[in-house]
Amino acid sequence: MTRVTREDVVQTAGRLFSLYGYHGTSMRDLGRELGLLGSSLYAHVDGKQQLLVEVVERGARFFQTSADAVGTVEGTAAERLRVLIEGHVDVVLEHRDEVRTYLYEATALDDDARQNVLDARNRYEAVFTSVMKEGAADGSLRSDLDPKTATIFTLSILNAIDRWYSESGRMSRKKLVDEIWTFILKGLCPTNPFL
Repeated sequence: MTRVTREDVVQTAGRLFSLYGYHGTSMRDLGRELGLLGSSLYAHVDGKQQLLVEVVERGARFFQTSADAVGTVEGTAAERLRVLIEGHVDVVLEHRDEVRTYLYEATALDDDARQNVLDARNRYEAVFTSVMKEGAADGSLRSDLDPKTATIFTLSILNAIDRWYSESGRMSRKKLVDEIWTFILKGLCPTNPFL
């Protein structure tokens, strides 16, 4: 029998939280999934809330690491926005359990942990908003766009792909990024013929 590690516990918790929600997952469920008695889990963690914190913080780190990479990208703000979009898609599709838990279960965190997650979300969104502002200034995006609203719209589109996209479906990940990019750019581009 393979020894269960703390990492196994955290990953399994993330998967169960993403499938059944934080409140729909018990320590007993987690133990059963790992082949452990519920009480044995406490050798690895203090409790379910600690697991939620770890899974949500991982999701936040994955997104922030992706956003930080845009700082090394040369070119227009629109080109950096494309890198942000591609990075977000990669995080969503490569870390679905952590992302779902981060997006939908953070409200179950205690007050301090919830504030930390809100701060992390704000930092992440600020990268998008900054790029939107730069794009309005450098002419690669519409000069009249509201950067905060454009960020909210863009992230709403990106966060929704987890609900419908399957890499085994008709569209490759690259095609998905291309389609999202085209859709967003047509709304943000200064030469949009519909305006």
